[in-house]
Amino acid sequence: MEVKKINFLKSYSSILLLLGGITVGSIFGLVFKEKVEVVKPIGDIFLNLLFTAIIPLIFFTIASSIASLERTEKLGKLFVIMIAVFLSTVLISGIVMIIAVYIFPIHQNVIISKVPLENIQSGSIGDQIAQLLTVNDFFELLSRKSMLALIIFSFLIGFASLQSGEKGSAFRSFLDSGNEVMKQLLNMIMKLAPIGLGAYFAYQVGVFGPQLFGIYAKPLGVYYGACVFYFFVFFSLYAFVAGGKRAFKVFWTNNITPSLTAVGTCSSIATIPANLDAAEKMGIPKHVRNLVIPLGAPLHKDGSSMSSILKITFLFAMFGKDFTSPSTILLALGITVIVSIVEGGIPNGGYIGEVLAITVYGLPMEQALPVAMILGTLVDPIATLLNANGDVISSMLVSRFAEKTKW
Repeated sequence: MEVKKINFLKSYSSILLLLGGITVGSIFGLVFKEKVEVVKPIGDIFLNLLFTAIIPLIFFTIASSIASLERTEKLGKLFVIMIAVFLSTVLISGIVMIIAVYIFPIHQNVIISKVPLENIQSGSIGDQIAQLLTVNDFFELLSRKSMLALIIFSFLIGFASLQSGEKGSAFRSFLDSGNEVMKQLLNMIMKLAPIGLGAYFAYQVGVFGPQLFGIYAKPLGVYYGACVFYFFVFFSLYAFVAGGKRAFKVFWTNNITPSLTAVGTCSSIATIPANLDAAEKMGIPKHVRNLVIPLGAPLHKDGSSMSSILKITFLFAMFGKDFTSPSTILLALGITVIVSIVEGGIPNGGYIGEVLAITVYGLPMEQALPVAMILGTLVDPIATLLNANGDVISSMLVSRFAEKTKW
């Protein structure tokens, strides 16, 4: 009995410390409210350390994963399955949210709150796509704002080293070695997580907590309820599809740390290390997890899909527009797919999705955008939970369909 107790404490010590830090931080936020802003820099330091290490991690994980593939045909198959899984889960999450807002319709007056707006870049669609997918100088790849460009570059480097044959073997070894070094660095940084996330939770609860009970209470209640339902019911269903009861057990016993990290940081990118570690413990093949999870962080977002539906329906209610026509719903689903691809993986990163929806539906930007931004901030924690955890469950599905993995 004593041995089991010791093993339990050893196995779950990091999770218990993380829960302890988050609990203490939340209590501080409730008690001291806005005064907890003084501890926000502690959370920022932890998050900045994570973000600094994330860029090389993504490069090495993707490049080394592709470089280690035995056949180029395997890469094509893996990509097709991954895209199919990403697209399917994003659409399913959007449909779940549409059903939720039909069951619990949002009808209320909204007070327009003024918040600082980000500068929205203007230009043709082609120019914006070019800026999204590429950069015009190498050093710009080192910014997390150029995440898609970095991923494409990492993919090309991995593929080039794969094609180089024997002459590229030393470089492939370098990529593999760099991947291992970055994993160890992130393990070191994650030891600070109980303090860093505790400070961040204190700030989130103290500053944004009161708004949850204001005019946004009903839409937030619908959103959080739908997300909790989707998280437990659909993620469990996906796990069963990936491998029955064994996969179900493997998923729910290994996703605690990624879940807490996602909620605490409000960043899919910052959750990549925890996701990779969880995927490794789940037994997902290295080349699958090192490809799906880093790619999923900026490209695959179930939570953002659901939040875009919420924002659209909320704005429709605000301006007295009808959300029931099939064309409106199909257009909303199309927007959710685009939002999932173009929104960044950083906290409250970018408002491209909001601007797109407001523009497409012809709503007044100066009135609609502040409301959408406030909603985006308030739903960010649980949206990130679905975004980040969705990458883990997607890697299980891809592993099952591509590699016939059994747990």
